[in-house]
Amino acid sequence: MTNSDGHRHHAIDYLELTVTDLAAAQAFYAAAFGWTFNDYGPEYAGIRNPAGSDVLEVGGLAAGESVTRGGPLVLLYSDDLDDSVEKVRAAGGEVVNGPYEFPGGRRFHFTDPSGNELGVWATS
Repeated sequence: MTNSDGHRHHAIDYLELTVTDLAAAQAFYAAAFGWTFNDYGPEYAGIRNPAGSDVLEVGGLAAGESVTRGGPLVLLYSDDLDDSVEKVRAAGGEVVNGPYEFPGGRRFHFTDPSGNELGVWATS
């Protein structure tokens, strides 16, 4: 069930990534995926939701001292996986696994400039 603000009961509502350089992280995600941000000062930036939703933010980037890989894996969806690989590389990310086939499609994992590992998948 979705409430009047667009939030869904027991659904993942907001995702926060720790980054060691807030400006570099914003530049990376903007270049690789077209993300935009709400600026809350030198320690935090909200990740804006794409147009078409009542929810204004879907997550944030929080400045921190260090990043540890190995926690929950965030997966993004792509209409064109090969293009996403190239955009991640061009933006300064490092592809650390794949692209590879898996049941349901293809995917790859990358690290951002702070060392966070995320994945991107596509149905083909």
